[in-house]
Amino acid sequence: MSNRLADASSAYLRSAAHQPIHWYPWSDAAFAAAQAADRPVLLDIGAVWCHWCHVMDGESYEDPAIAEFLNQNFTCIKVDRDERPDVDVRYQRAVQAMSGQGGWPLTGFLTPTGQVFYGGTYFPPDGKFGRPGFRSVLDQVLNVFRTQRDRVEQQAGTVLRILSEQLNESAAGALSPALLATAAERMALRFDLQNGGFGGAPKFPHPGAVRFLLERAQDTGNADHLAMAEHTLHAMARGGMHDQLGGGFHRYSVDAKWIVPHFEKMAYDNAELLRAYVEGTMVLGDTEYLTVAAGIVRWIREVLADAEGGYGASQDADVGLHDDGDYFTWTVEEAASVLTPEEFAVASAHYDIGTAGDMHHDPSRNVLFIAESVEAIAGRLDQDLATTDRRLEDARRKLLAARQLREAPFVDRSRYTGWNAMLIGALLRAAPLLNDPWPLEHALRTLHRIRGEQPDPNALTHAPNGGGGLLEDQVQVALALIEAYEATGDIQWLRWSEALLDRTWELYEDAAVGGLFDTSSDTTGAGLLTARSKPVQDTPTPSPNGIAALAAARLAELTGAPRWHERRDRQLHAFAAGAPDLGIFGAAYLLAASWALLPASHLVIIEDGDTGLANALHIAALQCGLPRRVVQRVRTGDEAPLPAAVQGMLGAARGSRAYLCVGTSCRAPVQSVAAWRALLAEVGGVGG
Repeated sequence: MSNRLADASSAYLRSAAHQPIHWYPWSDAAFAAAQAADRPVLLDIGAVWCHWCHVMDGESYEDPAIAEFLNQNFTCIKVDRDERPDVDVRYQRAVQAMSGQGGWPLTGFLTPTGQVFYGGTYFPPDGKFGRPGFRSVLDQVLNVFRTQRDRVEQQAGTVLRILSEQLNESAAGALSPALLATAAERMALRFDLQNGGFGGAPKFPHPGAVRFLLERAQDTGNADHLAMAEHTLHAMARGGMHDQLGGGFHRYSVDAKWIVPHFEKMAYDNAELLRAYVEGTMVLGDTEYLTVAAGIVRWIREVLADAEGGYGASQDADVGLHDDGDYFTWTVEEAASVLTPEEFAVASAHYDIGTAGDMHHDPSRNVLFIAESVEAIAGRLDQDLATTDRRLEDARRKLLAARQLREAPFVDRSRYTGWNAMLIGALLRAAPLLNDPWPLEHALRTLHRIRGEQPDPNALTHAPNGGGGLLEDQVQVALALIEAYEATGDIQWLRWSEALLDRTWELYEDAAVGGLFDTSSDTTGAGLLTARSKPVQDTPTPSPNGIAALAAARLAELTGAPRWHERRDRQLHAFAAGAPDLGIFGAAYLLAASWALLPASHLVIIEDGDTGLANALHIAALQCGLPRRVVQRVRTGDEAPLPAAVQGMLGAARGSRAYLCVGTSCRAPVQSVAAWRALLAEVGGVGG
């Protein structure tokens, strides 16, 4: 048997196709059925990577008795939060307003028209973990719906009013340098001095905040901001949240020390972390960070990437309900069985493969994290450093090969447009630092595929040939296109970015007060989809309003067109009053605001005859970590926009050359790679 989910495009929905529940996907038909039968709606929102979603599926939604009760008394709707983030954000906020809880699985109880009157997250079938039993909850909800309908409607109306207020995150204000300083102070108050990162357990990476602090350190010379960024990058790299064997990062750490992760890996997390480690490498010159970045790229290539272009959405944590990251963890016996005694001595010390494991469900299993340096191990074992390094690398290679023989967690191959764009942009940033042509080639191939598959490349859908697009999809692709233009000098990418953002402002802008809604003005839908959302917080992906402002700022610098300056400033003013208090959740907006408040660095490469020299100058520019940097490569005779000062100097020199402009001031042209690197280093030091 199968239900209505059997033909769904979502892997998460298809995984529930065998359940005895008469599930509907999110649709007008589902709410029409609820209204015709005058039944309450059970809304289940989850994801294929969500461990507790699978637990609740197995415990409750596959139970014949619970299924029969639901089928007789409720209209049941199942939603994949990755496929429908617009649905998820509204119902998450609504349930949080009522219960103070959010997360996945989200269990909402709705009126037949889709308004929330009760909800929670995971409900065990018979009551445990201090939570009410699911069957008991169903009985109570049904009784209240049938006997106290006025109370239900009143509660739903109250939730809708609160939700409408919360979803509009705009608060107009003036821009000033104090905004950036105050935001950095707010971040510092949450910084974990001992372990790095922000807050305690559970601990999320917040790579945008790290990038903002790196930029602040460059702009102000503040050593504390630099230390916070450096400590966090270092601690995350050495922790168990970082997959020490396969590369990439798990979603978050359940402890404050970055050791034990929630093992799912998300495309968007790794995109932002790749940017952070690339920028950390550029600013700090730490080769450890470049190794981490290369590992993220390797994981993207081996696990997420499609040969034709495009990237999957996530890799699951587990392969079964009673598994908690077993694919990624090791017992002493498992590690010793694939390593020589000499290799095990080094690897067990380096990765802390000890007799006491880290996992509550199986104390013999160990999360791999860096507990002791190679130098310390070499000294303790009285062996030379080269031998210790070689044994550790041999051990890592053997452990990874053995791990790959295990049943691997499921990979969701869904290609969501905005998340693909985030990976494209991060790969293009990483490419100049890596001795590997794949990141650039595959990122560009993915852009071509997005353009070829979209019904309208200037009004993107969330998935190829899927439903309506979201603001995040438009602005992340626009930003990725700017990265593609800077990486290649091919003006087609710049022109597409402009056309895409022009349409975005047309379809998404709040014309009355500024800011962009998360769905377009022609969006329709049932339930809470009628509530307009104007997000500025980075949760869990960078704020699309912040990314829109950042894309407009970069286009303003690259093209000089007045509309991009105007749109940048209108975007920033729409949220300025509340932005400083966002702290670690406001990094996308804050990084955009710095473009309006501080000078940009404009690096121009003119190719005139000597292509080899132009290539070398271009790569050096792309490897440069100057704050608010844009790069343009122009061939003689190209009709490309250029800064006025550079345009005026074009006739005064011949041969391939490079220009550096900071704000409105440009240096004399440089015609050697050594001189170009020296100039960039001169102006790019921390606090320079």
